[in-house]
Amino acid sequence: MLKLYNTLSRKKEAFKPLKKGLVRLYTCGITAYWFPHIGNLRTYLFEDILKRVLKYNNFKVKHVMNITDVGHLTSDADTGEDKMIKALKREGKELNEKSILEIANLYTKAFKKDLKNLNIIEPDIWCKATEHIKEQIDMVKKLFKNNYAYETDEAVYFDTSKLKDYAKLAKLDLKGLREGARTQKRINKKNPTDFALWLKLVGEHKNHIMNWNSPWGKGFPGWHIECSAMSIKYLGKQFDIHCGGIDHIPVHHTNERAQNIGALGSPAVNFWMHGEFLILKKGRMGKSEGNIVILNELIKKGFNPLAYRYLTLNAHYRSKLTFSLKTLESAQNALENLYEKIRNLQTKNKKQKTDKKKLNEYKNKFLEHINNDLNIPKALALAWDLTKDKNLSNKEKYKLLLDFDKVFGLKLSEIKEIKIPQKIKTLLKARENYRKQDDWKKADETRKQIEKLGYKIEDTKQGVKVKKP
Repeated sequence: MLKLYNTLSRKKEAFKPLKKGLVRLYTCGITAYWFPHIGNLRTYLFEDILKRVLKYNNFKVKHVMNITDVGHLTSDADTGEDKMIKALKREGKELNEKSILEIANLYTKAFKKDLKNLNIIEPDIWCKATEHIKEQIDMVKKLFKNNYAYETDEAVYFDTSKLKDYAKLAKLDLKGLREGARTQKRINKKNPTDFALWLKLVGEHKNHIMNWNSPWGKGFPGWHIECSAMSIKYLGKQFDIHCGGIDHIPVHHTNERAQNIGALGSPAVNFWMHGEFLILKKGRMGKSEGNIVILNELIKKGFNPLAYRYLTLNAHYRSKLTFSLKTLESAQNALENLYEKIRNLQTKNKKQKTDKKKLNEYKNKFLEHINNDLNIPKALALAWDLTKDKNLSNKEKYKLLLDFDKVFGLKLSEIKEIKIPQKIKTLLKARENYRKQDDWKKADETRKQIEKLGYKIEDTKQGVKVKKP
């Protein structure tokens, strides 16, 4: 039985899709104003693992992800500058619609490249906020019709006092929340937690570049309405899972949930799931903190991007993960060791043994771990135990590890046994003879000759091992 932690209930629940055999999944994508950092990417890795586990359990998955290219202000509430306009100013671009779309495309392309490098399966549907303005306006109309929205001179707001369990997802203390504690004080706003559905071209937003006609005048949508409108359009009025980072809980996802209930009369999302922060010794990683690390920077330093994926597998998605170059180096070494194990398992045992009972134990244990709210650290530890088990043949261990990798996503199937050319074998034999004669100078010269041909030598207790870096 698959059990997943539901943020709404704050407990693990047995997961059963609303439609037999099909899981409808929505994940919050990037605001396309800057490169995603590896803290952001940890969330997408968690969501990828979730999707892989669902598929491993023989569910079909319909996955939708948004790209925000308008409406996300520098405050996650309703104040400050639009992040897309901020990006134009940062890069010295002309302040016009064409430049915004160019910036959005640039960083969306960079994001997709990161997903590919990390072996993250892309969503079935990508949806941009600017391409779904009609759907967002239509949803605001429904909220007016159901008496959840009101209009002021500056914006259209959602009236959170009309929803009794508005605070349920984030467990907010509404009585203790002062005006301005979460959003900038607005003269015409009824409640501190009320949030913008549509912002008018007045005040700080009077010159907003991206704007559209609406029943409330020219303006642009608030950040939260896009996800409600697009998730419901593509996944229906009720769908299975909505994911994001833990920072989305108190504002963005709380407001999404409110909009869904206000427009539909019932919650759209069955399970809310959130990934924890990636942290540094000095605190969380984030653009506002100014301490971000970009995946491409790590690649330039010589790291395999899958080493970062491997690193994240060692911590549960609901636990904080501390990042440093040292921990990444350890992860890369571990990944290389696993690849070496995979290469070795492609050679046949002298005596092929297969303990079917033991084999089934591994299969069942793996399923038990991943189905216990994605306990990947335990599943990974089990995979390492499997590599050392002498009760199973190399062939069976190799086959089972490739099966496990459907969840891990470490590309184990692409690791092939090294075929050593005759020229390298001859040099290895010559080097060994030099070593026996204590001619260490010629032995070292031969090693360098082998390395120039693209092979690496390791002297181990078990003998000389040849690798291809």
